[in-house]
Amino acid sequence: MGGILDMDLVYEALTILAVLVSIVLHECAHGYVAYRCGDNTAKDAGRLTLNPIKHLDLFGSIIMPAALALLGGPIFAYAKPVPYNPYNLRNRRRDELLVALAGPASNLLQAVAGALVFRLVWFAWPAVFDAGPGIYLGDFLTTYVYVNLMLMFFNLIPLPPLDGSSIIGWFMKGEALRKYYAIQRYSMPILLVMLFLLPMVLPFDPLEIYINATAWPLYLWLCFGL
Repeated sequence: MGGILDMDLVYEALTILAVLVSIVLHECAHGYVAYRCGDNTAKDAGRLTLNPIKHLDLFGSIIMPAALALLGGPIFAYAKPVPYNPYNLRNRRRDELLVALAGPASNLLQAVAGALVFRLVWFAWPAVFDAGPGIYLGDFLTTYVYVNLMLMFFNLIPLPPLDGSSIIGWFMKGEALRKYYAIQRYSMPILLVMLFLLPMVLPFDPLEIYINATAWPLYLWLCFGL
């Protein structure tokens, strides 16, 4: 029992580490792209740093993932949005989209990098993941890949404060955009209902179905070629 408990604790610790690294790089990517596009707001606010304390959000980084873990569902998290001033961007319409895409794109790049390391090590030394520290290395790499894919697809949901809201808004104009902005005022209650209430009242979890249809098959392909 002690060994199982220890392995569970190690796995939870590795998952937390993977989430922290992933969301910090996610937010840094937003700030860095904004900086390269002419806006110094994130840089001046000290957000172009890998220090997790600068990026963590009480609800999105701690309360929400802990509650999801207790409910036994997929674990999602987000950090404090990196501040930026769109009026400082050199080409506002183009650059706002680039800034919004930077976060999910960073998660995709992290997932691909983690999968490449995992498959290279597996190819060069297949037995390394079977015993000793290699087990933890394999667990971390595969967890890191899956966490990043979940964060990418989760952040593409078109509800603030998620990146998908900025991305889909870029494609809207006129009355459609005004109506979307009106819906955005209720985005946090909608997000909370989707995460916590719907799985309790429905015989299925819409978010889990979404992740299983997107992140899971991509994870299997990247890590195992399936």
